[in-house]
Amino acid sequence: MLMNDKYRVNNGVPEPLGAALTDAGCNFAVHAPRAQRVTLCFFHRDTEEPLFEVEMPVKTGKIWHVHIADITAGMLYGYRLEGPANSDRGDRFDPNKLLIDPYARCLNRSMSWNARQYQDDSQFMVAKALVCEHPEPYALSSRPHHGIHDLVLYEVHVKGISQLHPQVNESHRGKYLGLCDSAIIDHLKQLGITAVQLMPVAAFMPEPYITEKGLTNYWGYNPINFFSPDPRYAVEDPVTEFRNMVQALHQAGIEVILDVVFNHTAEGGNEGPVLSFKGFDNQSYYLFEQSEFGIPDFHRYLNNSGCGNTVNTAHPVVMKLVLDALRYWVEYMGVDGFRFDLAAGLGRDPYDYTIQSGFLRAIRQDPVLSNTHLIAEPWDIGMGGYRLGQFPSHWHECNDKYRDQVRSFWRGDKGMTSAFATRLLGSRDIFHKGHRSIHSSVNMITYHDGFTLQDLVSYNERHNEENLEQSRDGHGHNVSANHGAEGPTEDENILALRERQKRNLFATLLFSQGIPHILGGDELSRTQGGNNNAYCQDNEINWWNWDLTRRTSDFLAFCKKAIHLRRQSDLLNHLNLQDDDYSNQFNVEKVGWYRPDGARKVVDDWHDENNQAFAVELKGEGVQPEHWLILFNASEHDVEFHLPSKDTNWYLLLNTAETALSACTESGYCSQFTLAYKSLCVLADRLTSTRLQSAFEDAGTGT
Repeated sequence: MLMNDKYRVNNGVPEPLGAALTDAGCNFAVHAPRAQRVTLCFFHRDTEEPLFEVEMPVKTGKIWHVHIADITAGMLYGYRLEGPANSDRGDRFDPNKLLIDPYARCLNRSMSWNARQYQDDSQFMVAKALVCEHPEPYALSSRPHHGIHDLVLYEVHVKGISQLHPQVNESHRGKYLGLCDSAIIDHLKQLGITAVQLMPVAAFMPEPYITEKGLTNYWGYNPINFFSPDPRYAVEDPVTEFRNMVQALHQAGIEVILDVVFNHTAEGGNEGPVLSFKGFDNQSYYLFEQSEFGIPDFHRYLNNSGCGNTVNTAHPVVMKLVLDALRYWVEYMGVDGFRFDLAAGLGRDPYDYTIQSGFLRAIRQDPVLSNTHLIAEPWDIGMGGYRLGQFPSHWHECNDKYRDQVRSFWRGDKGMTSAFATRLLGSRDIFHKGHRSIHSSVNMITYHDGFTLQDLVSYNERHNEENLEQSRDGHGHNVSANHGAEGPTEDENILALRERQKRNLFATLLFSQGIPHILGGDELSRTQGGNNNAYCQDNEINWWNWDLTRRTSDFLAFCKKAIHLRRQSDLLNHLNLQDDDYSNQFNVEKVGWYRPDGARKVVDDWHDENNQAFAVELKGEGVQPEHWLILFNASEHDVEFHLPSKDTNWYLLLNTAETALSACTESGYCSQFTLAYKSLCVLADRLTSTRLQSAFEDAGTGT
């Protein structure tokens, strides 16, 4: 029933879903197949007091819809549903719970849990959807269009990067506009970043149990809507400011990849709140535990995510919702790709994973999404959830084996050399030649969920006391080392070794085949004080400290040179091997593996657990072929290397044993090189060295 005579109501149409402005007003359509009554509620823009309600008059199939004349952009709305009170069948209808439109493009404010406001009528707790103008399609010509071999990923939190930056406009700090401030973009460009991977920006709500402890979900992995940029990071208009941020990054040659969460929502399990999906079609949006006869128990949400529920992306309505959201972010918000949190859930059809799942096949054939960067976190915590190497060939996968085995090698663990070498050349035991690109592996040393690089070399154990769970949360298997003291120390020997290990790990990341993933802030030696699960810390634990010391400035300079070295090289970022028919081109004449005595490594050498030093030679094809030699020494003593290719005069470009770049001279080495304990060095022939050095100077990163 219309409660305000100003607006005229007619039936409207069932498509598109959501609120769609027309020349005469606005059409509203929502999926709610078992609802008996759907009421569209409007609210005052400033106070959120109710203005009027419209009972939706028509249901076509599973869609309720209405057109209301003279509705304009900026009006606030939500839904109330009535239906059968049959929880055994999965129905969660409750007219006292205001629901967010799953297709809302923008919310009027961020969402926070408030038990008192939710208890009876939830209208003042729940954020309202805004009727908004559909943005213009994002211009295809504005995108940088980097090839996959050019990607250097930089994982960043919108708030954390700019919250403490002294040069960022104070009102923009911690916001979308702060991330695209010239001071931040200049830093990214000088570092050599080609793509930022934003931690979740879709509207989310911190979990009730965290909120009640006085903490928050800082990371944002608890969505309430898949389309709306979270208002937390906006000064005024989240949609416009997000688009402006993307455009500014694109103008700087930096792509934007979103970390998206489609495996669960903020509605939690059986005792969780009804905010949106549960209230519209609980049976379809979520998966449930089954009896031995395959009958779902609607009182027990399947929990493959570890967050209380699991989104059923195999259901046609849910699959359409997710695909529509992905296309919206690409076509209208300008993003260039996605990193899918707990992506194994997307391949469950609906309970067991298959590479031929409907969702994965739908993305493959989609003309918009198939041309974006698609990165999987290839696991969830459900049965059979670890799926590294089992995604479609055009996907890229976060490689935890790379992370752990590279950490182990440099920590000095015995017997890791063979595995380390495999990770160095693209993890072809996982992503097989001829079937997967050498860039299938997303290589990372650190990620948001774990130690920062500084903490990785400073702590043996996690220190998560601030999370108020007696430090029981977070992963206990960190493959870290404090090198003599737990946490901060004034011992210069320990500090020097920590810096060397940071250089080793960072250089290995950049000189490995695959896509390098850098945890933003690692280049600034950012510490979380040993907290390896800082998801609930919206404070200095997560905010970046831009005040650099001589030591942290030296490491930043090292990171810049390592990244630019990779980006200027054809071989270091993209080996096309002759025995890999994934491509019909090759750029490598030979790859040689050597012992320190100069002899080629044989099978027994790889199985010698005490073998912690080796060399790899990369010799390219072409008119001006590159020629590289990288020496590795993870042992506790210096190692003398007899250099291969006796007719080659080798020039030193990078040495992790040296604190400052100025210590790396271009003196030639013909036969021998003494590599310090726990270090690596990069050498090249004269032609390669001269070309690379010129590129460094042109980029402003020369020694």
